[in-house]
Amino acid sequence: MMIPYGRQTIDEEDIKAVIEVLRSDWLTTGPKVAEFEAVLARYVGANYAVAVSSGTAALHCAMYALGIGPGHEVIVPTMTFAASANCVVYQGGIPVFVDVAPDTLTIDPEDVERKITPRTKAIIAVDYAGQPGDYAALREIADRHHVALVADACHSLGATYRGRSVGSLADLNVFSFHPVKHITTGEGGMVTTDNETYAKRMRIFRNHGITYDHRRREAQGPWFYEMVDLGYNYRITDFQCALGMSQLQKLPLWLARRQEIARQYDAAFAEIKGITPLTAKVDVRHAYHLYVVRINQDETGMGRGEFYQALRSQGIGVNVHYVPVHLHPFYQERFGTGWGRCPVAESAYEQILSLPMYPAMTDEEIKIVVQAMEMASVKEPLIMIAEAVKSKK
Repeated sequence: MMIPYGRQTIDEEDIKAVIEVLRSDWLTTGPKVAEFEAVLARYVGANYAVAVSSGTAALHCAMYALGIGPGHEVIVPTMTFAASANCVVYQGGIPVFVDVAPDTLTIDPEDVERKITPRTKAIIAVDYAGQPGDYAALREIADRHHVALVADACHSLGATYRGRSVGSLADLNVFSFHPVKHITTGEGGMVTTDNETYAKRMRIFRNHGITYDHRRREAQGPWFYEMVDLGYNYRITDFQCALGMSQLQKLPLWLARRQEIARQYDAAFAEIKGITPLTAKVDVRHAYHLYVVRINQDETGMGRGEFYQALRSQGIGVNVHYVPVHLHPFYQERFGTGWGRCPVAESAYEQILSLPMYPAMTDEEIKIVVQAMEMASVKEPLIMIAEAVKSKK
């Protein structure tokens, strides 16, 4: 049995919530969608929330709401999943990749300032691993240059920055409900905002670009509708939203457990040479979607790739987050990106390793991961790591 890097937790309350909707008259675009939107908006302190079919769809909706189009540039940190940049390309825009801070791997405001131009229309900040970026600095830059600020908060539901909840920090705030995230709807996403116009635009966009004007329908007949723009089918189902609301009730306990796992990892790796966790800033509450360490080959004698192979071969589901987006072949071929553009992220990519992190992870499993990392750090043969892991299990 592998200890995965992340996994969902589903209980009987979740199952009951879904079954109730399956037995109801509404499976999609029904009352549970609006209810989930209202509950999450209250949780993060936003005026509006728009639920969609995935985190990627949520990012795309955000770009549409802002009117991103051909020739428009959007600042994107390269240390992220490809969807953070793909959403710009979907709209015909140009992603401009910026580097990250070496201690947190969140977006570097100084590099944002260097790469912003008169063509820039928005900045997307990615809350890498669950830690909010420097939103005070980003907001100052965005306001001074009259561009929108978007929070890709797909890693950070439940986090805070200087006492303010993620989901209320940017003009548009994007969440994902994939199974490895803090709460899940199977697949699903949400955008929160205080801007009513953005919310209305996204509601139309998620439904094929169709608007329902109730007064006109009443006057002209219940069948009447109009497609006012080219949209997509990004709708989410009622039973997904029922699952999301059930999951959200447990989020505080799950966040506390993630933070406790991080504390145990922090304490253990403080004693192991050559394995360094990322820094957690004092003015944030870290949501710990991921727990990422750097492997210093000069001190351990083994590179990140060797650690990865050693632990995966023993059933420990370590992973790497991420290949910098500007190094993907699509972006190199389409936009001429390549090595040397974001040196901090490129260097980090050669060292980083994501360790198992999920609320149901036991203290014994944490010890198994730590012991395997410790043995790998002193280049113990794989057979010895296997025997140690087996004895712990």
